[in-house]
Amino acid sequence: MANKVTVLGSLNVDTTLRVPRMPLPGETLSTENKSSAAGGKGANQAVAAARAGAETRFIGKVGNDDAGRFMVESLQEDKIDTSAIVTDKTVGTGSAFILLDEEGQNSILVYGGSNQQIKDAEVLAVEDEIAKADFLIAQFETPQAATLAAFTVAKRHDVTTILNPAPAAKIDPEILKVTDLVVPNETESAVLTGIEVTDRASMDANADKFREMGVKNLIITVGSKGAYYATEKESGFVPAFKVKAVDTTAAGDTFIGALSSQLKSDLSNIESALTFAQRASSLTVQGLGAMPSIPTYDEIVAASQK
Repeated sequence: MANKVTVLGSLNVDTTLRVPRMPLPGETLSTENKSSAAGGKGANQAVAAARAGAETRFIGKVGNDDAGRFMVESLQEDKIDTSAIVTDKTVGTGSAFILLDEEGQNSILVYGGSNQQIKDAEVLAVEDEIAKADFLIAQFETPQAATLAAFTVAKRHDVTTILNPAPAAKIDPEILKVTDLVVPNETESAVLTGIEVTDRASMDANADKFREMGVKNLIITVGSKGAYYATEKESGFVPAFKVKAVDTTAAGDTFIGALSSQLKSDLSNIESALTFAQRASSLTVQGLGAMPSIPTYDEIVAASQK
């Protein structure tokens, strides 16, 4: 039976500018091309989960504009339930501007827009939908107060909560108390714990620190190197697959969405789910654009058999 995944998160229209290299302060560069696509960390994670086989719902907010309608329709194309997406009549839909260089690295500027207007009451209004999920995922492109409300509801119904603390920010400690699994990258983990991630010992120290803060299970993604995991029962490191990266946008979001599609609620299959997620992420970085490059379940399985 497919996992049921609900995502509370951001909906952004991404505009990508291809540049030969990142500009220096005060420098003007010409772009090689410009493209727009549906995106936002929340939307990317939901699409990754849906394409990897999960039954997916989305909680979020868009503006009363063409961009908002485009975002909702984009999710619906992947058969994501959008009934819990609210329209804000005063603030426009979120957007992101991505600078992408020839090495596939990016710098991103985000305008939160309606994503930042999600209210606790709007989350509580869909408690019945949250209760149906196996996993509830949230990030930091929407208000932490809304995340706390959603995670509190989730725990009331034994739903496993996954927090992607990105972009890194000071976190309400109450959120960690209702988080079952936290999934930062190495930079975000260091920001939250104060412990730089340099080797296995420092990763273990990060896991210990998160336990002190209330989270028993941790995954740290370490870019092209792989992912570290620590649960109450085990810890380890799953290497990444070596590929030529064209665009790293949405690699982390694909990882989390694909992971949630395969993970068991008790995390007992975490290593195999991580391997699946790593394979999915390795396919994403080989394509251009965030959402357009997220692979399907069949594509992930086919790549795994090569």
